[in-house]
Amino acid sequence: MRKLIYIILPCVMLFFASCEDEFIDLDPPASITEQVYYNEAEHFLTGSNSFYNNLLGWGDQGIYADHGSDLVGYSEDSEMQIYSRGDTQAPETDGYYASAYQAIRDMNLLLQRAEAYEGEDNIGEYVAATKFHRAWQYFFLVQRFGGVTLVTRPLDVGDEELNAPRNSRYEVIAQVLADLDDAIAGLPTEQNISSGDKGKISKWAAMAFKAEVLLHEATWMKYVDTATDGDGIASGAGSAGFDASNITAYLQEAVTLSKTVMDQGGFELWNYNDVLDNLSSNFLFNLEDGGSNPGGLDKATNKEYIFYSKYDFTFKQANTLVSHVFEGRVKPSRKMIDMFLCVDGLPIDQSPQFEGYTETQDEFQNRDFRMRAYFTYHKTLGQIPQTGDEVLNGTNSFGYRNSKFMSWNWGTDLAYRATTTESYDMPLIRLAEVYLMYAEALYELNGTLTDDQMNESINLVKARAGLPPLTNSFLAANNLDLETEIRRERTIELYAEGATRFNDLKRWGIAEEELGETIYGAVIEGTVYEGNPDLYDASAYGFGEETTTTGVGNRRCIVVQPSSIRNFSIKNYLFPIPTSQIGLNSSLLQNPGY
Repeated sequence: MRKLIYIILPCVMLFFASCEDEFIDLDPPASITEQVYYNEAEHFLTGSNSFYNNLLGWGDQGIYADHGSDLVGYSEDSEMQIYSRGDTQAPETDGYYASAYQAIRDMNLLLQRAEAYEGEDNIGEYVAATKFHRAWQYFFLVQRFGGVTLVTRPLDVGDEELNAPRNSRYEVIAQVLADLDDAIAGLPTEQNISSGDKGKISKWAAMAFKAEVLLHEATWMKYVDTATDGDGIASGAGSAGFDASNITAYLQEAVTLSKTVMDQGGFELWNYNDVLDNLSSNFLFNLEDGGSNPGGLDKATNKEYIFYSKYDFTFKQANTLVSHVFEGRVKPSRKMIDMFLCVDGLPIDQSPQFEGYTETQDEFQNRDFRMRAYFTYHKTLGQIPQTGDEVLNGTNSFGYRNSKFMSWNWGTDLAYRATTTESYDMPLIRLAEVYLMYAEALYELNGTLTDDQMNESINLVKARAGLPPLTNSFLAANNLDLETEIRRERTIELYAEGATRFNDLKRWGIAEEELGETIYGAVIEGTVYEGNPDLYDASAYGFGEETTTTGVGNRRCIVVQPSSIRNFSIKNYLFPIPTSQIGLNSSLLQNPGY
């Protein structure tokens, strides 16, 4: 962290290089230094706007899309694939560690200067937005590393914080929550943000984010406890500030905040199934202008995104491979495919409407709309693959494709966007997630939900997917577990989105179990692939086949990765602190196990 003191005001805030549409439209002076900046309200506006550049973007797909999770049937040696197998070693550097602290340093500078500001124009909103951004960066660090050194002012040579030990995750989270309280108090409602400023943080976004933090930390304390903290003497950041009574308090506030956003935010689920052939859950994620989908719908129709990284074809394209990467690296595993319910609301092993696996098209029949929306071939989006369409010939071909986050008709003569020019927004918090947080927090509090509570939350998400509502009588009649169904819905709805899978498995305390399982591809036994060399080249799969549970009982399936090479353990709940930082500050202790 010592090297961070040499960073000058956001390289002077990257000089607000993105300057997209009306969102950042200030012309900064030709030369600015820390000593003369932040004297005018305009400076605080421009400075706070620049912090949006520190959010995850399309270049961060590896961590954002959960590459290598148990839900993915694609194998490589990328960072997140290595991580999911439990093979991560302490690196010399970690860009996510360094960039977060660089961003925090810039935010601390703005906040320090705000305390001395004597101008007449109100800068409260810009300070509130900066508090949100600082909370966002610290929560990211906690999710990745656990406790980290808490710094709330810009540092200079000789400052004692440069050699300070790590704060516990509980101390850092206390600061995150305090910052979010300030953000909530000072930010405008979404309804009061002008059309040219859409994408900026609203009061509701701060509430939704605080609910996310509270739910994450409450469930972490409940299911993981202090197992990853270390003692703070020989390893880790320790457990200072841990208080089990916060679990209930956090869950209660998460419910209250989620409900406030649901009732007052003015957000709506983006449901245009009637004009999109029930493919809303595809086109929501590649939405640009009216040419990005067959319904002629543009971003102005999207009232579901609460907080997002904003892109624009004219001002800020992805400038990295998006459709290409999402086409391959998040192809679903057997586990993911079998998770989708049938249209009667029952799991495939209980539903009479499940048609099995014999022909390629069979398992797509009578299923949750999202299965078609996510996992039909993007060049023929929505068309259920027929026998002969999917040839199993190795090279990461395990029977399924992904089209979520892929531009419409990408790779064809009708392609809406060429590679790297994709300009759809990246959702960081959206209404569907708030509904699911509300349902989960209520369940964690009470062990149950009323039918009315299900109807105002999880059932709204299920309805867009073509599924019947959950009721307590339906759960009882079919021997279904509410916790399982809430987690199922979250898993499916947020697939390949926002690092949700890894973070959820860890905070639920089940990552070792789920990530340690064999990852399977297509069912072979009793299907058109068995004994058919035209459709299946068994020699192309190095790990062969193995019998596992499917929707029709035990069947042999292709093995993508065997459990023998998947060794995720409790130490992997946190990433290691980069060794270069430990070398700069001997008070920093490595996370346990590394």
